[in-house]
Amino acid sequence: MRVKKVKIGIRSVEETLGDAKAAMKSIEQGKKVQKTTGVYFTSLEAFRKALTPKRLELLHVIKDKAPGSLRELAELSKRDVKNVSDDVKYLEQVGLIERRGAGRATKPTIDYDTIALEIAI
Repeated sequence: MRVKKVKIGIRSVEETLGDAKAAMKSIEQGKKVQKTTGVYFTSLEAFRKALTPKRLELLHVIKDKAPGSLRELAELSKRDVKNVSDDVKYLEQVGLIERRGAGRATKPTIDYDTIALEIAI
């Protein structure tokens, strides 16, 4: 079985914009641009605010228990549905969770097994 990883990194806005500029220049020149995937934060503090212990716990529950809805996820994690919903929305915005379905039957999913943190020095 192949282990799927999601890469999380710390990058400044300037680095991100520089990479985007280089990619656009390559496209203009007709060169092929390599696709990069990952979730990037502007600082270690931003990363720490995003991946709180409660949010990491939600990722574990989703991976291990595969809840069928946000309500089931809240029950499994012994948390309030509103707080779980807010955390899931945030994790979805940063690209760590996908939701399938609609309305109350929304199922949170993740398609990776590990998170790799990359910090440039």
